[in-house]
Amino acid sequence: MLSVKGTLGGVVRPALHYPFRNLEKLMPTRDDAWKLLCEFTDSESLRKHMLAVEACVRAYARKQHADEELWGITALLHDFDYERWPNNEHSPDKEHPAEGAKILREHGYSEEIIRAIMSHADYSGVVRQTPLEHTLFACDELAGFLTACSYVRPSKSILDLEVDSVKRRLKDKAFAKGVSREDVRKGAEELGIPLEDHIGFCISAMREEADALGLRGNIGAQAAGS
Repeated sequence: MLSVKGTLGGVVRPALHYPFRNLEKLMPTRDDAWKLLCEFTDSESLRKHMLAVEACVRAYARKQHADEELWGITALLHDFDYERWPNNEHSPDKEHPAEGAKILREHGYSEEIIRAIMSHADYSGVVRQTPLEHTLFACDELAGFLTACSYVRPSKSILDLEVDSVKRRLKDKAFAKGVSREDVRKGAEELGIPLEDHIGFCISAMREEADALGLRGNIGAQAAGS
Protein backbone atom coordinates (compact mmCIF):
# COMPACT_ATOMS: atom_id res chain seq x y z
CA MET A 1 0.00 0.00 0.00
CA LEU A 2 1.24 3.48 -0.77
CA SER A 3 1.15 6.45 1.56
CA VAL A 4 0.86 9.46 -0.70
CA LYS A 5 1.89 12.81 0.70
CA GLY A 6 3.04 16.13 -0.69
CA THR A 7 1.47 19.05 -2.45
CA LEU A 8 -0.70 19.31 -5.50
CA GLY A 9 -1.39 22.68 -7.05
CA GLY A 10 -0.30 24.30 -3.82
CA VAL A 11 -2.74 22.18 -1.80
CA VAL A 12 -1.50 19.57 0.67
CA ARG A 13 -2.93 16.19 -0.22
CA PRO A 14 -4.17 13.94 2.57
CA ALA A 15 -2.03 10.86 3.20
CA LEU A 16 -4.53 8.28 2.00
CA HIS A 17 -3.51 4.66 1.79
CA TYR A 18 -4.90 3.51 -1.53
CA PRO A 19 -3.08 1.50 -4.21
CA PHE A 20 -2.86 3.15 -7.61
CA ARG A 21 -3.90 1.05 -10.58
CA ASN A 22 -3.47 1.62 -14.27
CA LEU A 23 -6.66 2.88 -15.89
CA GLU A 24 -7.45 3.61 -19.50
CA LYS A 25 -4.93 5.98 -21.02
CA LEU A 26 -7.15 9.05 -21.08
CA MET A 27 -8.90 8.44 -17.77
CA PRO A 28 -8.16 11.21 -15.25
CA THR A 29 -6.31 9.95 -12.19
CA ARG A 30 -7.16 10.36 -8.54
CA ASP A 31 -4.58 13.15 -8.41
CA ASP A 32 -6.49 14.91 -11.19
CA ALA A 33 -9.74 14.40 -9.30
CA TRP A 34 -8.31 15.80 -6.07
CA LYS A 35 -6.96 18.84 -7.90
CA LEU A 36 -10.37 19.46 -9.49
CA LEU A 37 -12.10 19.03 -6.14
CA CYS A 38 -9.82 21.58 -4.48
CA GLU A 39 -10.30 24.02 -7.34
CA PHE A 40 -14.04 24.15 -6.69
CA THR A 41 -14.19 23.44 -2.95
CA ASP A 42 -12.56 25.61 -0.28
CA SER A 43 -14.44 24.20 2.71
CA GLU A 44 -12.27 21.83 4.71
CA SER A 45 -15.31 20.05 6.13
CA LEU A 46 -16.79 19.47 2.67
CA ARG A 47 -13.46 18.17 1.39
CA LYS A 48 -13.30 15.74 4.30
CA HIS A 49 -16.88 14.67 3.64
CA MET A 50 -15.95 13.69 0.10
CA LEU A 51 -12.88 11.85 1.42
CA ALA A 52 -15.07 10.00 3.91
CA VAL A 53 -17.51 8.91 1.21
CA GLU A 54 -14.55 7.85 -0.92
CA ALA A 55 -13.23 5.68 1.91
CA CYS A 56 -16.58 3.91 2.28
CA VAL A 57 -17.18 3.44 -1.44
CA ARG A 58 -13.65 2.12 -2.01
CA ALA A 59 -14.16 -0.41 0.77
CA TYR A 60 -17.35 -1.64 -0.91
CA ALA A 61 -15.53 -1.80 -4.25
CA ARG A 62 -12.91 -4.09 -2.71
CA LYS A 63 -15.62 -6.23 -1.13
CA GLN A 64 -17.44 -6.58 -4.45
CA HIS A 65 -14.24 -6.98 -6.52
CA ALA A 66 -15.23 -3.90 -8.52
CA ASP A 67 -12.99 -1.24 -10.05
CA GLU A 68 -11.78 0.44 -6.88
CA GLU A 69 -10.12 3.37 -8.62
CA LEU A 70 -13.19 4.23 -10.69
CA TRP A 71 -15.51 3.86 -7.70
CA GLY A 72 -13.17 5.91 -5.53
CA ILE A 73 -12.87 8.77 -7.99
CA THR A 74 -16.65 8.84 -8.38
CA ALA A 75 -17.13 9.14 -4.64
CA LEU A 76 -14.37 11.72 -4.28
CA LEU A 77 -16.02 14.00 -6.85
CA HIS A 78 -19.67 13.47 -5.96
CA ASP A 79 -20.03 16.88 -4.27
CA PHE A 80 -17.14 18.82 -5.81
CA ASP A 81 -19.51 21.41 -7.33
CA TYR A 82 -21.77 21.75 -4.27
CA GLU A 83 -20.03 24.73 -2.69
CA ARG A 84 -20.45 26.90 -5.81
CA TRP A 85 -23.85 25.58 -6.89
CA PRO A 86 -25.65 24.24 -3.78
CA ASN A 87 -29.02 23.93 -5.57
CA ASN A 88 -31.35 24.74 -2.71
CA GLU A 89 -34.25 24.64 -5.15
CA HIS A 90 -33.40 21.06 -6.19
CA SER A 91 -33.44 21.88 -9.89
CA PRO A 92 -32.84 18.71 -11.93
CA ASP A 93 -30.80 20.41 -14.66
CA LYS A 94 -29.16 23.38 -12.93
CA GLU A 95 -26.54 23.77 -10.19
CA HIS A 96 -25.41 20.70 -8.20
CA PRO A 97 -24.89 18.05 -9.54
CA ALA A 98 -25.79 19.12 -13.11
CA GLU A 99 -23.10 21.84 -13.25
CA GLY A 100 -20.54 19.37 -12.02
CA ALA A 101 -21.55 16.88 -14.70
CA LYS A 102 -20.77 19.46 -17.39
CA ILE A 103 -17.35 20.15 -15.90
CA LEU A 104 -16.55 16.45 -15.58
CA ARG A 105 -17.37 15.86 -19.24
CA GLU A 106 -15.07 18.72 -20.20
CA HIS A 107 -12.29 17.05 -18.21
CA GLY A 108 -12.74 13.65 -19.81
CA TYR A 109 -14.48 11.70 -17.05
CA SER A 110 -16.49 8.68 -18.14
CA GLU A 111 -20.25 8.65 -18.41
CA GLU A 112 -20.28 5.84 -15.83
CA ILE A 113 -18.80 8.23 -13.27
CA ILE A 114 -20.99 11.15 -14.32
CA ARG A 115 -24.20 9.13 -14.26
CA ALA A 116 -23.43 7.77 -10.80
CA ILE A 117 -22.81 11.28 -9.47
CA MET A 118 -26.04 12.55 -11.02
CA SER A 119 -28.00 9.63 -9.57
CA HIS A 120 -26.98 10.30 -5.97
CA ALA A 121 -29.34 13.30 -6.01
CA ASP A 122 -32.90 11.99 -6.28
CA TYR A 123 -34.12 15.28 -7.72
CA SER A 124 -31.82 14.88 -10.75
CA GLY A 125 -34.27 12.37 -12.21
CA VAL A 126 -31.45 9.89 -12.92
CA VAL A 127 -32.63 6.55 -11.55
CA ARG A 128 -30.00 4.51 -9.76
CA GLN A 129 -29.33 1.21 -11.53
CA THR A 130 -25.74 0.01 -11.09
CA PRO A 131 -23.96 -1.26 -7.95
CA LEU A 132 -21.76 1.87 -8.03
CA GLU A 133 -24.79 4.15 -8.11
CA HIS A 134 -26.50 2.38 -5.23
CA THR A 135 -23.28 2.33 -3.20
CA LEU A 136 -22.54 6.02 -3.66
CA PHE A 137 -26.03 6.94 -2.54
CA ALA A 138 -25.87 4.58 0.43
CA CYS A 139 -22.55 5.96 1.67
CA ASP A 140 -23.17 9.67 1.15
CA GLU A 141 -25.54 10.56 3.99
CA LEU A 142 -24.20 7.88 6.31
CA ALA A 143 -20.59 9.08 6.05
CA GLY A 144 -21.71 12.56 7.05
CA PHE A 145 -23.70 11.17 9.96
CA LEU A 146 -20.79 9.04 11.19
CA THR A 147 -18.57 12.12 11.14
CA ALA A 148 -21.10 14.03 13.24
CA CYS A 149 -21.39 11.12 15.69
CA SER A 150 -17.61 11.03 16.05
CA TYR A 151 -17.29 14.75 16.76
CA VAL A 152 -19.66 14.65 19.75
CA ARG A 153 -17.90 11.74 21.45
CA PRO A 154 -15.57 12.53 24.39
CA SER A 155 -12.73 11.15 22.26
CA LYS A 156 -13.90 13.07 19.16
CA SER A 157 -12.84 9.95 17.29
CA ILE A 158 -14.33 7.36 14.99
CA LEU A 159 -11.94 4.78 16.42
CA ASP A 160 -14.22 4.07 19.37
CA LEU A 161 -17.54 4.77 17.65
CA GLU A 162 -19.88 1.76 17.81
CA VAL A 163 -22.94 0.78 15.79
CA ASP A 164 -25.35 0.94 18.72
CA SER A 165 -24.34 4.53 19.45
CA VAL A 166 -24.99 5.49 15.83
CA LYS A 167 -28.40 3.82 15.84
CA ARG A 168 -29.38 5.73 18.97
CA ARG A 169 -28.30 9.00 17.36
CA LEU A 170 -30.38 8.20 14.28
CA LYS A 171 -33.48 8.15 16.49
CA ASP A 172 -32.64 11.59 17.87
CA LYS A 173 -34.26 13.95 15.38
CA ALA A 174 -32.57 16.96 16.96
CA PHE A 175 -29.09 15.57 16.23
CA ALA A 176 -27.47 16.35 12.87
CA LYS A 177 -30.75 17.61 11.44
CA GLY A 178 -29.26 18.06 7.99
CA VAL A 179 -28.80 14.30 7.55
CA SER A 180 -31.78 12.55 5.99
CA ARG A 181 -32.65 9.50 8.08
CA GLU A 182 -34.82 8.30 5.23
CA ASP A 183 -31.85 8.36 2.84
CA VAL A 184 -29.66 6.52 5.35
CA ARG A 185 -32.21 3.75 5.68
CA LYS A 186 -33.02 3.70 1.97
CA GLY A 187 -29.32 3.41 1.17
CA ALA A 188 -28.98 0.20 3.16
CA GLU A 189 -32.13 -1.12 1.51
CA GLU A 190 -30.70 -0.42 -1.95
CA LEU A 191 -27.61 -2.38 -1.01
CA GLY A 192 -29.80 -5.22 0.23
CA ILE A 193 -28.14 -5.39 3.65
CA PRO A 194 -29.29 -4.67 7.23
CA LEU A 195 -28.75 -1.08 8.32
CA GLU A 196 -26.53 -2.11 11.24
CA ASP A 197 -24.25 -4.04 8.87
CA HIS A 198 -23.96 -1.02 6.59
CA ILE A 199 -23.17 1.25 9.54
CA GLY A 200 -20.52 -1.14 10.85
CA PHE A 201 -18.93 -1.54 7.44
CA CYS A 202 -18.66 2.21 6.90
CA ILE A 203 -17.28 2.79 10.40
CA SER A 204 -14.53 0.27 9.65
CA ALA A 205 -13.76 1.90 6.30
CA MET A 206 -13.52 5.37 7.83
CA ARG A 207 -11.37 4.10 10.70
CA GLU A 208 -8.76 3.06 8.16
CA GLU A 209 -8.49 6.70 7.06
CA ALA A 210 -9.08 8.33 10.45
CA ASP A 211 -6.04 10.60 10.20
CA ALA A 212 -6.85 11.91 6.73
CA LEU A 213 -10.45 12.47 7.79
CA GLY A 214 -9.48 14.29 10.98
CA LEU A 215 -11.31 11.67 13.02
CA ARG A 216 -8.56 10.18 15.16
CA GLY A 217 -9.53 12.63 17.89
CA ASN A 218 -7.62 12.30 21.13
CA ILE A 219 -7.39 8.50 21.08
CA GLY A 220 -3.65 8.61 20.46
CA ALA A 221 -3.12 11.14 23.24
CA GLN A 222 -5.16 9.01 25.65
CA ALA A 223 -3.09 5.93 24.81
CA ALA A 224 0.17 7.84 25.27
CA GLY A 225 -0.94 9.13 28.66
CA SER A 226 -2.11 5.78 29.97
